[in-house]
Amino acid sequence: MMTDPIADMLTRIRNAFMAHKKEVVIPYSKTKKSILDILAKEGYIGEISKIEGKHADLQVVLRYKGKSSTITSLKRISKPGHRRYIKAKDIERVLNGYGMAIISTPKGVMTTRDARKQQLGGELICEVW
Repeated sequence: MMTDPIADMLTRIRNAFMAHKKEVVIPYSKTKKSILDILAKEGYIGEISKIEGKHADLQVVLRYKGKSSTITSLKRISKPGHRRYIKAKDIERVLNGYGMAIISTPKGVMTTRDARKQQLGGELICEVW
């Protein structure tokens, strides 16, 4: 069975929001860190800190609007068994601009808005709104 560490991270965040947790701990990787940095920059989650130890982890502080979570939906698009690539000219807005998608490009992980500005395509990682 093939495991998907990014889907695992998204599921941990989704479950922590549903359980109204203050924070969630996720195993560290550079890709996960860059995805979390984008989510933090866009205001979906709070601060991220790296916990050093035998295995490095990322501690993510979750943000809420009143009693509801800042993330309504967190959806994995490209999966290990079915990769989804998109050209720069084919990038569409998520939920009419209310949501965002994260894309892995040759110049790093970024939002589809930034990828469209820089005329870059790549692997569509996930959608958030």
